[in-house]
Amino acid sequence: MMTTRRALCASLLAAAGLFAAPLSWADNWPSKPIHWVVAYPAGGGSDFLARQLAPQLERQLGERIVIENRPGAAGIIGTAHAAAQPGDGYTLVTGDNGAMVFNSELYARLPYDPQGFEPIGFMAGFPLVLVVNNDAGFTSGRQLIDAMKANPGKYSYASPGVGSPHHLAMELLKERTGSFVVHVPYRGTAMATQDVLSGQVPITVFDTAAGLPLIRAGKLRALAVMSEHRIPALPDVPTLGELGVKDANVTAWLALFVPKGTPADIRQRLTAEMNKAITTPDVKARLEGFGLEVAPSDAAALERLLARERAFWHPLIRQRGISAER
Repeated sequence: MMTTRRALCASLLAAAGLFAAPLSWADNWPSKPIHWVVAYPAGGGSDFLARQLAPQLERQLGERIVIENRPGAAGIIGTAHAAAQPGDGYTLVTGDNGAMVFNSELYARLPYDPQGFEPIGFMAGFPLVLVVNNDAGFTSGRQLIDAMKANPGKYSYASPGVGSPHHLAMELLKERTGSFVVHVPYRGTAMATQDVLSGQVPITVFDTAAGLPLIRAGKLRALAVMSEHRIPALPDVPTLGELGVKDANVTAWLALFVPKGTPADIRQRLTAEMNKAITTPDVKARLEGFGLEVAPSDAAALERLLARERAFWHPLIRQRGISAER
């Protein structure tokens, strides 16, 4: 009888201990390599950010991070792949304006739900710059804007593709200034850059990663930044606001997401580790040298940004009649 009572007490105490101190999902995470999906080609801004952050995150987490480039269809292929993965903390995905905001309005149907991801946090933004070919004849942003307004349809501008932040930034500028400039979409930044350099298309909007080397080398002329404030990399270039164009601020941004269902404690740890990694001095310096503006945040701040972006851009896309399926 005494043995039975002791066994029963021991069982009850063990059960009580289990209920009192449940294991956290994050206690044993990560225990295998983490895959980070980048929905754009190697060498671009999204890829650069992931490859700069991954080694630091590996040191912090003690596990390998594998970068998976899955480019194509304006980020749709890679983002859809990430959405189909288990929510177990072993898949990360870089989300940007296009994948998480624009695409749901640019396409009638998507193979993923932009709101079907769990946000981890904002990482960084690429300021956008209004740029012209040196032979285009424009020496100031005000001069270009006045010419665009006075000569509807005379000028054209290049973009990396329909629905890119660069395209929509220019469409916003056209809407705010009441001007008409012909859109010439390309399949990526490299092809657009080539034709702007050659003078076949006189105007473009560059992100700082693609544009700064060419601007600094004197091959192209920056006329305005599309940020709210001037940027350190181009301190002498005015904002659109300074040129009298209000509410036309646009930034190409990058944030971190995980598939739906990823446990909350893993998401919280990811947010903390990402913020620590991206603000590590040498990592931050490399990102800023590439043209990125580092701005770590938490999931709630990213959720608020997404709500603001969708509320702003979706009506504008409809109003301008922009579709990626035409």
